[in-house]
Amino acid sequence: MNTEANEDIENLESINIGMVGHVEHGKTTLLYKLTGKLTTQHSEELKRGMTIKLGYADMIIRESNGKLNTKDGKPLRYVSFVDCPGHEMLMATMLSGAALMDAAILVIAANEGIKPQTREHLIALEARNIKQVIIVQNKIDLVSKEQALQNYQDIKKFVNGTIAENAPIIPCSAQQDINIDKIIEAIYSLSIPKRDTESSPVFIIARSFDINKPGTKIQDLKGGVLGGALLRGKLKIGDEIEIKPGLTIKKENQTHYQTIRTKIVSLYKGKYPVKEATPGGSIAIETELDPITTKTDNLSGCVAGLVGTIPEITTKIKLKFKLFDRIIGVKDEAKVENIKTEYLLLSANTSITVGLVTKVQKDEVELSLKIPIVPFKGENVGIARNVFSHWRLIGWGELI
Repeated sequence: MNTEANEDIENLESINIGMVGHVEHGKTTLLYKLTGKLTTQHSEELKRGMTIKLGYADMIIRESNGKLNTKDGKPLRYVSFVDCPGHEMLMATMLSGAALMDAAILVIAANEGIKPQTREHLIALEARNIKQVIIVQNKIDLVSKEQALQNYQDIKKFVNGTIAENAPIIPCSAQQDINIDKIIEAIYSLSIPKRDTESSPVFIIARSFDINKPGTKIQDLKGGVLGGALLRGKLKIGDEIEIKPGLTIKKENQTHYQTIRTKIVSLYKGKYPVKEATPGGSIAIETELDPITTKTDNLSGCVAGLVGTIPEITTKIKLKFKLFDRIIGVKDEAKVENIKTEYLLLSANTSITVGLVTKVQKDEVELSLKIPIVPFKGENVGIARNVFSHWRLIGWGELI
């Protein structure tokens, strides 16, 4: 972690923005042009040219001579981005990323138009109740003026009647640096959600790391790091926290979950150290945990909070659900059938689990989960069904 960064961003307004859209429509390139950071850092991602895990980047919007930029001038807003995979096989990962978002940028390549995952990502944003959307019509340098205008009309028709109906549509070429400044202006115009800093803190973990390089001396080792977002409350250095479900322990063919307790050693917003974390922006927490506990995303999907404040984990949940009319992403977009006794994939915060439906009554369903979750009443849960060997989003539910 960079301890040399000395800019005070603790009091800057912060927002989390998801970068979503169909695979290879230019999300990661656009993010690089905005932030200077390449989020495809895993070797397999670099080789395949696509995002597989959630990627992160951040920037500070500044003002200089009356113009917004990300290089110099008065800092106005801290923006953290979540780069979500666009491939259909990785929708569960995208749903985990959506749990971190306050708003989203939907990227649509002008030369390819609206694709199945463009549609799936838009309804995933709806399922996660993300109402602020910016649409970037990317790769306009690859089409004629007439094609660009036709694509624009297609996009307007596509978003009609959705949460993105009134979203700005910004023509752009990320590769050629066209209209990047207009995207920055649109990001700055997004409203900051009202933050709850008074409740007990709830930190949802999207990634976990061992940041120590091979060969690091024992006395120089850093504790395990948790990456994610603070949904509410405040966390500060020195706080004792617990993590649930925690460690997965297999014993006599049975899986048990062990709550982890640790202390916060340091807090970061991107590369910037802070003494206290509040909701808004992605956050990294350095802990006293043995880094082997947090390596390779061992604790992703968990929830952290002050000791004694996090609900007990459960494998039995009840949802009040709402289903979409059609299954997006399949041929002919088949009608969504009502829930029956079946296995469903559920996305709660950053955790993904599979649940067996045990009871359905009107718009309420009870499920028995294979992997437990930390239940928060009123929490929004994405619901997906296995259709032709792929998990397809069919609606959402609210924990009751």
